[in-house]
This record gives sequence, C-alpha cells and structure tokens, in this order.
Amino acid sequence: MRYTLLTHYLEPTDKQPLDEATKAEGRAAMSAYAASLHAAGVLVAAEVLTPSVLTTTVTVRDGVLQVQDGPFADTKEQLGGTFVIDVPDLDAAIEWARRSPAAGWGAVEVRPGATFTRDGVWVPNT
Repeated sequence: MRYTLLTHYLEPTDKQPLDEATKAEGRAAMSAYAASLHAAGVLVAAEVLTPSVLTTTVTVRDGVLQVQDGPFADTKEQLGGTFVIDVPDLDAAIEWARRSPAAGWGAVEVRPGATFTRDGVWVPNT
C-alpha cells in the first residue's frame, strides 16, 4: 500500500535564518533517512520543496482562473517535502514517519494514497 509522508516544519526566514552548519546537518539527516527507505526497498519517490514564499496557488471558481502568489495556508509550519513509500500497512508507514528527522523538527503527516498513475493510467492503491 502506498503512503505519502508529508513533512511539515518551520521554514527559515530573513529574521531567523539557518546557519550553514544547521543546513548541512539537516541535509545529512534527510539523506540518511532517504537512504534507509531506499535500502529497505520501500521508497517510491521523494521531493524536497522550495520555500513556501515561491508557492503559486491555482484555483478555478465559476470558470474563472485565480492565481495567488505565496503560501495558501496561514500556518507557522509549511509543507517542506514528501516521501512516497510502499509498505504493507499503516503501522509500517507510521514507523517510517517516526524515523523521519522532520518528525523532530515539526510534523510528518501520513496519508494513504487513493490512486496513482502507472504509464499514464490511474491505478487504485491496493
């Protein structure tokens, strides 16, 4: 069963930047985590997202396109990245989320996938 681990944590700001040593430590921790997912054979995909200030949100209301710059969510923690994993059940997904460094920095949301695409065709997640 596929699960997406959505990592949420505080982003650095101009007022509270991260020093290079902290950034390097975070990159090393996430690289080790990704390597452990890969070694276990459960990693499907992973993405680190750019800062939320670079977000563009697209909606269509009554047929009218609306484009909003900046993050849509008004929250202190932002979505920082995702890991898509394929594991037997929710308990296994929770265990992998527990091991994520992001769980110590903020929160890791575990969400089962409903469908995914394979060769451009939607497939139910079973």
